[in-house]
Amino acid sequence: MNISGILVVVPPARIEDATRELNALPGVEVHHTEPSTGRIVVVQEAETVEQEIAALSRIKALSGVMLAEMVYHVFDETPPEWDATPAEMAAS
Repeated sequence: MNISGILVVVPPARIEDATRELNALPGVEVHHTEPSTGRIVVVQEAETVEQEIAALSRIKALSGVMLAEMVYHVFDETPPEWDATPAEMAAS
C-alpha cells in the first residue's frame, strides 16, 4: 500500500468544484482546504507506485489545477524475503 500527501493549488474561485472532483477520484480524499489561497491537502492511497504516479497525473490534469505536488510518501510493501524464516533459525 502506498500513501501519499499531495498539495493541490487551484484558483480560489474553483476550490469547491476542485474539492468535489478530487473526492470523486478513486483512492483520493481531501483532508483540508484553504479557500482564500486555493490550497487543498489530499491524501491518496494506491496499491503500487505506478498506480500512485498515474493517480497524481490524473489530479494534475483536472481542470483549473495550477499545481499538484507530492509532498509526502510512505509505502508498506514488505519484500517477500523479509517474511521468510532464515535457514539457520528454521533448522532449530
